[in-house]
Amino acid sequence: MYLLFPGRHHLLTRFQHEYLSMLGKEGLWGAIDVAGKSLEKAGRIKGVIFAVTSANHNSTRRNPLPLYQRAMMIQDFSSDLGYPSYVVPIDDIGLSDHFAEYTIKKIEAETDGKLQLTPNNAVVLCSTPVMHLYQNLGYSILPVERIPGTKESFVTKQPWQILESIAVDKRLPKDQEDYVRYVHPASKRLWEEYGIVEKVKVLFADSVVGDDGDLTESRDYNTYVREMDEIAELKFNETKDYIRPGRIGDIGCAVGSWIKLATEQPNLIESDFYGVEIARKLYDICHQRKENGDFSNTNVFFLRKNAVTGLVFPKGSMKTIHTSSLTHEIESYGDREKLLSFISNRYEELAHGGVWINRDVVGPEDKDKIVYLWLNEEDGNNDTSVKTFSSKQEKKNHLDSISTYARFFYFQKEFRKEQNYRLDYEIRSLEGKNFLVMSLQNVCEFLSKKDYTDNWDSEMHESFCFWSFEDWKTEMKRSGFTLSSSSRAYSNPWIVENRFLGKAALYETSSSFPKGISDLQLLSWPVTHMLLVAAK
Repeated sequence: MYLLFPGRHHLLTRFQHEYLSMLGKEGLWGAIDVAGKSLEKAGRIKGVIFAVTSANHNSTRRNPLPLYQRAMMIQDFSSDLGYPSYVVPIDDIGLSDHFAEYTIKKIEAETDGKLQLTPNNAVVLCSTPVMHLYQNLGYSILPVERIPGTKESFVTKQPWQILESIAVDKRLPKDQEDYVRYVHPASKRLWEEYGIVEKVKVLFADSVVGDDGDLTESRDYNTYVREMDEIAELKFNETKDYIRPGRIGDIGCAVGSWIKLATEQPNLIESDFYGVEIARKLYDICHQRKENGDFSNTNVFFLRKNAVTGLVFPKGSMKTIHTSSLTHEIESYGDREKLLSFISNRYEELAHGGVWINRDVVGPEDKDKIVYLWLNEEDGNNDTSVKTFSSKQEKKNHLDSISTYARFFYFQKEFRKEQNYRLDYEIRSLEGKNFLVMSLQNVCEFLSKKDYTDNWDSEMHESFCFWSFEDWKTEMKRSGFTLSSSSRAYSNPWIVENRFLGKAALYETSSSFPKGISDLQLLSWPVTHMLLVAAK
């Protein structure tokens, strides 16, 4: 009989080792299953199969360790069990009622048919609700930490509880009760040799990135990837003249499109390229593109690291660092302290003479200026009442159907509501036209987001206009950077042409209470983007 032990296996416990050792010595006959009944399984144990789930994930709270470290730890852990052990990677397929069936088939495929598990030749070791998926396939379940019976109770702490305890305990591991008492020596050896304790603490302390390593869980990645590829050439052409050969890093590289174009440049043929991406789905796409041969330079490497909480490159090692549409997300999903830390970390990573090219959205200079905003009321249904929706698609369909003017009221209600942001405005009518009176900063926030109905809820988290271009220059200089004269803020002509004209107009007035439209003066379009070229 085989033992199938599915799990993430980032941390192995003394209890698990004692449990597996006991089964090896005493056999399966008479072992108590999850229902409290005695197994009637004869024969010796032929081996234990550690099905390592989420094997393709790492560097997140749920999955801090990469597969190779988990495999090393398991082999050390099982070296004295008295029967063979096998490590089989099981990649993540999301929540699925067929996950157990997939795992069994994956084991057979990964072992070239050597391990063909059935309810007649294998018993599953599992203490989590996943066990029900294996029960449905006819497998007997041994409960490991779980106390047999219908009540969900446990004889000892589960591995994930111990891991979380270690992550939040500020004491050294040797002073932590859970670490000393529960963690198996094999886990301690690997965790200490590879600095896993420190890595886990950083992951759990990070308020920017979610459990699975993404900045936001509400983003539609199909739409996002398509948009990134569509504007990749525009971004690259705007930045290519400032790239310095050598070690070149693209932080927040998305699907690697900027790097792909950079590898095609003759003057960069001797350079090494490093793409850094924390979002798991995008990181996976980068590796797939590399396997497909999409990059002209073979020296392209992708790293799944969090550039917010620390350095991602060695100090003084980089000739060029590129970021695009990233810094505003750090401010939006983290806080000001994290953004300032991000800026100083990039300075530390650059070699002397190295350059950080940062392309992003930006706010207007006179953010607090009160302006009059006209919005089109005839380019859709002009129902300004704010409704609730049962699905993301239903909300998108409604937002697409209403006028630009009506869409503002959804924005006003939902923009950064989780941060308790208050968007003040007034409605004033002049000669039969409605004008929204508010700060220029709030006007720019709305205009920059009003068309992102695919990812509306995600966009409502994000602040674009927290700093003006002069604010950015001040903070960059404070961190030690020298700003190139090529740095600039500008109104993106495509956005003006396709999203502003006919949809909105901006006015100012010197009168406290203008009596007519003639008392308003038309304003130029505010800046939308910036290009910062900052040298060390």
